[in-house]
Amino acid sequence: MTAATGLKRLAIAVSGVAAAVFATLVGLSFLIPAATVRDAVKKEIHDVTGLNPVFRGGISVSLFPHASVSFRDVVFGNNGGTEPALATDELTARLRYFPLLAGHIEIADVTLVRPTISVAFSANGQSNWSGLAASLAHALEPNPIRTGSFSEIAIHDGTVVVHDGKRPEAEQLDNVDFQLAWPSISRSFAANGHFEWRDEAVEASLTLSDFLAALTGQNSGVKLRLASTPLDLAFDGTASDQPALKMEGTLDVHSPSLRDALRWTSRGKVPFGGFNRFALRAQSSLSNGAVSLTNVNVELDGNRAEGVLTLGTDGHRGVQGTLAADALDLTPYVAGARLMAANERSWDRLPIALDGLGDFNLDLRLSAASIKVATAQLGRTAVDANMNGGKLTLTISDSQAFGGVATGSLGFGSIDDGVDVSSHIQLNDVDLASCLGQIFGLHKLQGHGSLALDVGGTGTSVWALTHTLNGTAKLTAHDGALDGINVEQLLRRLEKRPLSGNGDFRTGQTPFDRLEMGVKIDHGTVSVENLNIEAPAVRLAVAGQASVPSRDLDLQGTATLTPTATTDGFDLPFVVEGPWDRPIVLPDASSLIRRSHAAAPLLDAIKRHSAGDAVRSVIDQLFAAPAAAPAGPAAPTPAPVSTTPAAATAPAVSR
Repeated sequence: MTAATGLKRLAIAVSGVAAAVFATLVGLSFLIPAATVRDAVKKEIHDVTGLNPVFRGGISVSLFPHASVSFRDVVFGNNGGTEPALATDELTARLRYFPLLAGHIEIADVTLVRPTISVAFSANGQSNWSGLAASLAHALEPNPIRTGSFSEIAIHDGTVVVHDGKRPEAEQLDNVDFQLAWPSISRSFAANGHFEWRDEAVEASLTLSDFLAALTGQNSGVKLRLASTPLDLAFDGTASDQPALKMEGTLDVHSPSLRDALRWTSRGKVPFGGFNRFALRAQSSLSNGAVSLTNVNVELDGNRAEGVLTLGTDGHRGVQGTLAADALDLTPYVAGARLMAANERSWDRLPIALDGLGDFNLDLRLSAASIKVATAQLGRTAVDANMNGGKLTLTISDSQAFGGVATGSLGFGSIDDGVDVSSHIQLNDVDLASCLGQIFGLHKLQGHGSLALDVGGTGTSVWALTHTLNGTAKLTAHDGALDGINVEQLLRRLEKRPLSGNGDFRTGQTPFDRLEMGVKIDHGTVSVENLNIEAPAVRLAVAGQASVPSRDLDLQGTATLTPTATTDGFDLPFVVEGPWDRPIVLPDASSLIRRSHAAAPLLDAIKRHSAGDAVRSVIDQLFAAPAAAPAGPAAPTPAPVSTTPAAATAPAVSR
């Protein structure tokens, strides 16, 4: 017999066996009654899971490509006609071939097609799955007479609906696809798959080292992983439910944008800017509705800190804790606060939104070796952040700022007609050049001093806030200087030549020994109650008003040149007008004219209403040629000159 003949006979034998098996299976499909199949499948599902399925639809048997039986409209846990805990459009049980040849029905695995799993929690924490969980636990107890042994359950295109008695809206998971490794042989339970929640796809895996212990509330090892675009979460530890839910283990959370993650998980918005890249790793403990985090290592927007935190999970979102960091950059969080309009010439009128503060509580103590806020750089600082009832309060208990010490508080809160802002800041013995420059953008004052600011207001926009500002401010300084103007030089020149308009005095400095300023703010109008500057050679006294909404000045003052042994004193009134960033300093023209000897004939002529010759005399004295030079032709008689002070008759000095 040749090899080819042997292979041919083997092929014929195999084909015959296959045909016989097929014929047997076909025969069995007709010989085994549907009721028997239904009862056998129901019994095995009950033996393995402890659940009693109710088959309310038709049944179909398929032998190829594998033997299976499918049931339509199946429910589990239908208590008295209420919404069942689990209802599925189709339940398919794949059968083992060899037991089937012997006339026995044994399930290899079960697939639930388009199931709806309903989980309902009452206000006292009871669940509609409590009874089913007890049945599951009973089925997993050792039983020598148990015959069911399938160990895989698949969920395809399912829906999970969670009703919480404490919340009006239900949460729903869609497109649920999972493979469940059922602990029919081992004690562990594993689930792997994916679902959609709030339009985001989530990959999920869960492993319980002791499924029976977990169902009965005893301690069991737990590994949980949730991965999505907004957020990744991993937990590795233990869990128990006696007498209450408790979990302990290592928690890892990562998000490319914490702002997006919070919007996704809580449907809330985070005010201000920042809140992007986020990472947290800690030892966690869940108990009594709160998550306690120890050995916390947290990173947010490049800022890293360590400490302890407590997170509220009982319906009141909140964070408590203490964090310490080497360096913090808080610039991203104030970058979203827009003060000026697009043209940078007026206050911004867009509505201010502080969404997300109303239903979130915060009690955080934060310390850092250095803190940067926009252009301001602070040294070692301790801050308490408290948020309650929609209001955020930042309390600075101690900050090494600008060479001195800063204390006080800042408040931001949502109200019915906009936002409420308040500041109570005390800066003691600080470097004024860096302090005022970094905080307010003012670069005209040097020296050391103290600043007290107590201001608040309400409004729907920055522009509206400026109209409601009320409060006080006080500044004292010593051993400093005013940059951009040399008052002494200006006064000495005007003392000698009062009508001299030549020269630019918008440079240099005016050193001073002491500066005192006190202002009162009423509905956006700043009243300068006193502003006194004492210098070795000059004194300045200023009063008047400034408008916060229009950002302009209307001040009047007197500059006094201190008399010496060889010179008399000299008082020069002046006004300061114009916008904050480009004010104009105008000396009083009439005072200069009265002081000028050359202008005396002009003043006398004005009194006599005959100014022609007088004006010519004044011009000759102001712009006289050298004595040796021949006199030029007589100039035509000019028009009369008004005595009204004007900017054109006196030098204008801009700060």
